[in-house]
Amino acid sequence: QVQLAESGGGLAQPGGSLRLSCTAPGFSSTTCDMTWYRQEAGKQREWVSSISADGSTRYADSVKGRFTTSVDKAKDTVYLQMNSLKPEDTAMYFCQTDPLCEYFGLNYRGQGTQVTVSS
Repeated sequence: QVQLAESGGGLAQPGGSLRLSCTAPGFSSTTCDMTWYRQEAGKQREWVSSISADGSTRYADSVKGRFTTSVDKAKDTVYLQMNSLKPEDTAMYFCQTDPLCEYFGLNYRGQGTQVTVSS
């Protein structure tokens, strides 16, 4: 599994915004999904959102209406725009290609970026 570079995490106040990015070379040429997960220390990983290279998106109920996933095909970069952040959004966030992407020769996982929501 190849490590991806993620960026954009940090500290935000409740109600604030952050944008995460994840660059995955070759992703825009596939028909598979890139998925965002998050994990708090000591807890199970939680699915957040998925996006295909053609821009089809899915969201967990906990973030629907607040988070937006998008893809810049020219840059092979996937973004997670997080608005109206809540303290319960605090977690390590990472992106990962779905297993189907292996058929396209892609097997990526981000190293993770910490998001902390606190006043």
